[in-house]
Amino acid sequence: MQKQVCETEVEIKNTEGLHMRPAMQFVDVANRFDSKITVTNGKTAVDGKSIMQMSMLAATCGTKLKIRAEGDDAEAATNALQELVENEHFGEPLPQ
Repeated sequence: MQKQVCETEVEIKNTEGLHMRPAMQFVDVANRFDSKITVTNGKTAVDGKSIMQMSMLAATCGTKLKIRAEGDDAEAATNALQELVENEHFGEPLPQ
């Protein structure tokens, strides 16, 4: 059976960007899935399940990230991560 691959692009909209707390939330959600998760900011591609690598993205408010998941639960993984970033905004305030 062929692995499922899903990709989505999200934009960081919370004021403080992807600092340690939201990066940790992202990693926590990513680790709920078996799929391999890669996050890219256009220049750097990192493991979406590694807090150290996610913090290297230095994603500020307005940064667009591409999330790619490969595996049996790839679609569920990308949907959950997109929901966290774009709809929940990591539970943080948006710019006024």
